[in-house]
Amino acid sequence: MQLSPTITDEAWDALQGASDLQVHVAPDVIPRRIDDLDLAREFLVHGLRGFILKSHYTSTAERARVVSKAVPGISAFGGITLNHSVGGLNPVAVEIAGRSGAKIVWMPTVDAENETAGLPDGGQGRLPFWAEIQRELASLGIAPARMSVLDADGRVSKAARTCIELIAKHDMILATGHLGRHEIFPLVHAALEVKVRKVLITHAEFPSQNLSAAEQVQLADMGAMIEHCFTTMYTGKAPWEAAFDGIRKVGPRRSIVSTDLGQPVNPPVAEGFAMFAQKLLDGGFAVGEVRQMAVVNPAAYLD
Repeated sequence: MQLSPTITDEAWDALQGASDLQVHVAPDVIPRRIDDLDLAREFLVHGLRGFILKSHYTSTAERARVVSKAVPGISAFGGITLNHSVGGLNPVAVEIAGRSGAKIVWMPTVDAENETAGLPDGGQGRLPFWAEIQRELASLGIAPARMSVLDADGRVSKAARTCIELIAKHDMILATGHLGRHEIFPLVHAALEVKVRKVLITHAEFPSQNLSAAEQVQLADMGAMIEHCFTTMYTGKAPWEAAFDGIRKVGPRRSIVSTDLGQPVNPPVAEGFAMFAQKLLDGGFAVGEVRQMAVVNPAAYLD
């Protein structure tokens, strides 16, 4: 783990009006360092616009509407992740999320065929917080088979395609979750084919994606936005230079920075967002480029 760097006023200034498109806070089945109401107050103090509440297990759309009402001045948004707890690639869950005001649908994460950290033999040491839950479910014999968005012929499955069509219908963001590169490319193609307007490549450097800068450029050229998450680099899952290289090659106009924070052992969310901004500034990015990725691009996906 890295020590917190000095956060300059310039870094905070770059984040004024910023939105974090991926936070993991309480209430959740996984321990979190802060709840959504206190996070909203924390963001308000720092001049940040808002956030999307992410859960691997439940829809957060209705909860987000309560947060926005309880803390005037903050825009909290909800979403749904298509894991087994909501029925997997379940069109009904997507439709209800859309009707509830969800802004984003993540493809499978903890239950993705491509994601191995939660398997009984999926590694030791410091694993993601959700890995323990996945292993407990497996030990109870209630964990269904992991999912792919592709069918046996390697094409986007009927269920996945129906979910995509509903995402387009409700003008939600389609986020790629923890899918592998072999799934991401056909999924993005299918999404754009049915006129999904907002496609987000989730934490491009995360080990289960590990997309090269060249692959990120290909996906951006197709019409997707590339997301880079603070925790991926902060926890040593990828080097900072990998993120910087991807952003430089894709360009800030097609990149979004999020934190993926909320874990008890990691920095506070707002502070982590500012640490990310500082890292980018120290890495040679201009204030305007940081604002593009933290303020302008997220706003375009949320409005």
